Amino acid sequence: MDHSIADLERRARAYLPRVLYDWVAGGAEDESGLRASVADYARVRLIPRYGNPVSAPDLTHTLFGRTYARPFGIAPTGYTGILRPGGESMMRAAAQRADIPYLLSGVSVASLEDIAAEESGRSWYQLYPARDHAITLDLVRRARDAGFPALVITMDMPREAKRERDWRNGFSLPLRYTPRRILDGLLHPAWSLRYLASGGIPTLGSWQRYLPAGTPAAEVLRFHGNQGYPAISWEHVDDFRALWPGRLILKGLLHPQDVLRGRDAGADGVILSNHGGRQLDLAPTTLSCLPAVRAAVGSAYPVMLDGGIRRGSDIATALALGADYVFCGRALLWGLIAYGEAGIDKAIHILTDELSRLMSQAGIANVGALRSAAFQVA
Repeated sequence: MDHSIADLERRARAYLPRVLYDWVAGGAEDESGLRASVADYARVRLIPRYGNPVSAPDLTHTLFGRTYARPFGIAPTGYTGILRPGGESMMRAAAQRADIPYLLSGVSVASLEDIAAEESGRSWYQLYPARDHAITLDLVRRARDAGFPALVITMDMPREAKRERDWRNGFSLPLRYTPRRILDGLLHPAWSLRYLASGGIPTLGSWQRYLPAGTPAAEVLRFHGNQGYPAISWEHVDDFRALWPGRLILKGLLHPQDVLRGRDAGADGVILSNHGGRQLDLAPTTLSCLPAVRAAVGSAYPVMLDGGIRRGSDIATALALGADYVFCGRALLWGLIAYGEAGIDKAIHILTDELSRLMSQAGIANVGALRSAAFQVA
């Protein structure tokens, strides 16, 4: 039985070839940032209040004028369709059932137009800017024309990270076939059979149109790789703001002055993120940055957060310490990898149940009351 996100991760690890598991689970360099992002939540303790029982806390929460059924959503995870064929559509469908937002990654197998056509306003588009600024601006226009209500700009990838697990495994996209890789695939037949049955290397749907029709999927992957890690300036943010009529959100900022600069540039909100510990190993955790950012921007400006969320209690902690909303990446991705669409539902249920139980046990009636709950930070 799977009772926790850790249980789902174990299932996912057994399903994936090692090279792919390490790619999803790993971080940069010594992975100290990855470990700290998870461990930081253990520093916080909740002081429960008794005498006013809460049997069924209200988990609904409003963000940008829309009320969702839960105070957490699905963070963008790249190349989801390689891990499970149709992964992005599964994430979108699970988000719709749970009534939560889904952030479609800019490196999705499904095209942004396909995901937008399937859904009803819960999906946001996360942009990975390209070295060719004309491609970047075209992606913004396409997301606008497809009807996404929010655009999330990734700010924290100016250079490729040193991910030593991937280097040791010889990981690359497209995957190269070597004797060790073939043996790894044979030891994980369920993933390998699905991968082969779906046609092998998938095409990045949103990027296909920037190459001639019929370009092999492997070449699309290489083209995208060569477009990665541009230097994003505040002038670029001005361009995005001028093009984008909906909510504009900056993802990956951690310093209060950067958040203030983004607000001044017209960003409607920010997602504090250290990219799951996958970029700058020395970066602080998002939870540790949250109080200073909240103090700088005040209570009205939307400050969201991702990174290190593995329990419903982590969601409660982030909300109590000042986050307006929380996004979960690996926690829900493990569910998808382990069981497909049903696994995402399972992961959402686990986090929802844990959050609800915590609030009941602590006498917290609704998400808003978390801000006034008594917490201790070590």
